[in-house]
Amino acid sequence: EKAKLLRSQPAQTVEPKGLLYVQQREFAVTTPEDGSVSILGSDDATTCHIVVLRHTGSGATCLTHCDGSDTEAEVSLIMSSVKAFSDSTGYGRLEVHLVGGFNDDRQLSQKLTNQLLRAFDLQPDDVHLVTFCVTELNDREEKDIHFPIIYGVAVNVKTAEIFPATFPEKGPDENLRSAHTLTGATLTNIYDAKMEQLHIGPYFWRPFPHVDFWLEQDDEQILQNLSTSPLAEPPHFVSHIRSTLTFLKEHPFPSHSLFPDRKPRIYKKNAEGLWEQVCSDKI
Repeated sequence: EKAKLLRSQPAQTVEPKGLLYVQQREFAVTTPEDGSVSILGSDDATTCHIVVLRHTGSGATCLTHCDGSDTEAEVSLIMSSVKAFSDSTGYGRLEVHLVGGFNDDRQLSQKLTNQLLRAFDLQPDDVHLVTFCVTELNDREEKDIHFPIIYGVAVNVKTAEIFPATFPEKGPDENLRSAHTLTGATLTNIYDAKMEQLHIGPYFWRPFPHVDFWLEQDDEQILQNLSTSPLAEPPHFVSHIRSTLTFLKEHPFPSHSLFPDRKPRIYKKNAEGLWEQVCSDKI
């Protein structure tokens, strides 16, 4: 019933003001007391799943975008991050919402759904599954091709409302963060809720293998080889991969060009509710 209700809602466009956008293999956790961020969101999930974990007592809310790279470790990480904000309240319970995936040919969505259910089941704490809109419950068929119905969701940290969403603005540092994922990053926490700051990096990678070869390929080759579900990708998938590969070509050694001082790039919301980079020496 809950999945049906969620699927029936049109995707809302979420503007950057008050938004913290979470990319693949990133997570962020905050509470209703946060004066800068009121919405956490992520999209472009095809076989990936977006997970929202919330404690009803403290209101601490975590959103992450999982791709099945190390699901058990990722679930432990988000559990402890939410519990860190929830220890003082004696009441309330942990609730989880799972959205994403579809009936893909390679059954990657089904595999990830099973991994997530198992990982939450293995937790010593009780976790209540509230929204389950994944894989076959998030699938539509068109001319014998399967697609996800919902590609992205947002959660309002203050009201706990979860809704299908798209995000015109996925920054800051979109290419840097995508490069980190494409080079094999593990799940990374990008937000410090106490300081209300977004921390990106420092990230280090080796030169991306065959980057010139990939940049010479046509769109179809990139789609077929660098996507888990080529037929169901959103229209901007290839341009996004190209700009990430170009970024990796420009920065083969991020320790020299991006993070020479080994410090993260730090952003805070300004008066307009938009991310602005903070000088690292002020911290």
